[in-house]
Amino acid sequence: MSLNRRSFLFASAAVLAVPASARAAVLEGTGFGLRPGASDDQTRAFQRAVDTAAGSRMPLSLAAGTYKVGEIRIPAGAHIHGVRGQTRLLFQGGTGCLVAPRADQITLSGLVVDGQGKPLPDRRGLISLHQGRSVRVEDCEIAGSTHHGLVLEGIEGLVRGNTISGVAKAGLVALDSAGLTISQNTIRSAANNGILVWRTNAGDDGTIVDSNRIEEIGARDGGSGQNGNAINVYRAGNVTISGNRIRGAAFSAIRANGTANISITGNNCASLGEVAIYVEFGFEGAVVANNIIDGAALGIVATNFNHGGRLANIHGNIIRNLVGQRPAGTDPNDASGIGIAAEADAAISSNIIEGAPTAGIWLGWGQYMRDLSVTANVIKGSPVGIAVSVAPGAGEALVANNLVQGASRGAVVGMEWKRPVTGDMTRDGVGRFAQLTVAGNRVR
Repeated sequence: MSLNRRSFLFASAAVLAVPASARAAVLEGTGFGLRPGASDDQTRAFQRAVDTAAGSRMPLSLAAGTYKVGEIRIPAGAHIHGVRGQTRLLFQGGTGCLVAPRADQITLSGLVVDGQGKPLPDRRGLISLHQGRSVRVEDCEIAGSTHHGLVLEGIEGLVRGNTISGVAKAGLVALDSAGLTISQNTIRSAANNGILVWRTNAGDDGTIVDSNRIEEIGARDGGSGQNGNAINVYRAGNVTISGNRIRGAAFSAIRANGTANISITGNNCASLGEVAIYVEFGFEGAVVANNIIDGAALGIVATNFNHGGRLANIHGNIIRNLVGQRPAGTDPNDASGIGIAAEADAAISSNIIEGAPTAGIWLGWGQYMRDLSVTANVIKGSPVGIAVSVAPGAGEALVANNLVQGASRGAVVGMEWKRPVTGDMTRDGVGRFAQLTVAGNRVR
């Protein structure tokens, strides 16, 4: 439709009829002397712009270009918007580039924050937001941090669509969250961990971690599992981890330590160094369902009954291409090459395990076994299909209606720790162990 003189005049009149306050609903950074591409440090002008915009309850809009800034203190209520991928903040030094001690109602979007390898204090990130409700961090890029990328402490809100790369510690740290969603972010080339969901003390957390892409996670600072994880949950209860694509972590795709009621569903995990999905040390309540695991030393482990670890439902997972060696730093005597391992109060059903070089499923460890149900699984190409503890003190297990193919050392074998002490119990010897029911399994 063409714009004639009458319609042009009408449109102009309509614009003029809008109150000036509404037309000036955004403050431009250039109005505070911020000059994209300037060679000098613009920290003072940037801070003035942020403070004025927050005090006026108006968003601050930054033009495309590069801004050299040191530490900027973000007040509650600040909204800072850049041009996605083109508004770059080059960090000149401080405790962080964007720091908010009280982060209520803060929004950051469309910013590129480049740490340039400048030193940061311990436990800080290039962006550090603390104690805030209704926080939004969207469509930002964070790179080049000498410590963490993004640190959130006591935050309720949404972190979505960001890219974090090239950080020396963890990509994203969420500590003592108060209703946080971490969604659709890309985290790659983090030296120690991808996403940390931690609590100072064990308790309800409720963080949702979904649909993120996490790649190339190292364990530069070593250890036996505290580093090298794409997603690590510690002491945080009622966390949901779903639909993430994880590839290339030195230890685990997902590691949950001391958690309660964690849900780990529908994740696609590949090329892991140790246990792909690890639920350990005093956990109570875990659903691990419908995940795909391709390449790890162990597939899914729910363990540490000796520390109170119990209560798991492991269902509908596909596990394949496991290897028989754990990474450096772990105990060389620890097991490897196992599809699924569990110790107490667990149901393991309808999983497909292919190519586990030690055993498809491992039940219990010595006397640490209680109330395990293993049904309707398909296990192909493992020397032992299902290994079950028959050591003195081991509790009850049901092993029924599984399909085991190509188990050269036996479809169901009784173990005392690592040592096999029975033949194939699908054929004989079951009656010696009143605590075991082995029935209806199909072996070929």
